[in-house]
Amino acid sequence: MFKKIDISELRFNPFTKIGKEWMLLTGGNMESFNTMTASWGQLGVLWNKNVLTCYIRPNRYTYEFVENGEFFTVSFLGEEYRKALAFCGSHSGRDCNKITETGLTPVELDSCVGFEQADMILVCRKLYSYDMQENNFLTDDGIPAQFFGNDPYHRAYIAEITAVYVKE
Repeated sequence: MFKKIDISELRFNPFTKIGKEWMLLTGGNMESFNTMTASWGQLGVLWNKNVLTCYIRPNRYTYEFVENGEFFTVSFLGEEYRKALAFCGSHSGRDCNKITETGLTPVELDSCVGFEQADMILVCRKLYSYDMQENNFLTDDGIPAQFFGNDPYHRAYIAEITAVYVKE
């Protein structure tokens, strides 16, 4: 189903992959997990490690799973799963079973949870986190009002990409 590849084999546009196609960010293990759709994130190199940075609001159910674990996954699915991605981004796992509602199939990779429908799954180990704050914005171009309003600011997680899996 999935094969592990070296990260140097990846060939994609991260702006398209994250910002337009979206990703499922999943914390926990097969016994207890939650997933949410994310369209904010970065890929790059920091501290001589290949890293992914993602952002989760503390009121999201997935936050608890990522916060309490050492690892999480990021799963990238094709356009045919856009409805499932939209559902996972607009419903809470506290209120419904996202897996039942979307028909997604969880799979275990490196003691983490990804999804059988994914084309690519990144396994990530948390290295550092910080809380975004309004007083840290350096410009006055309306970002706080546009993206936060009454919602809490995100916690950012910088995580080492420890494994890359692609569909065989």
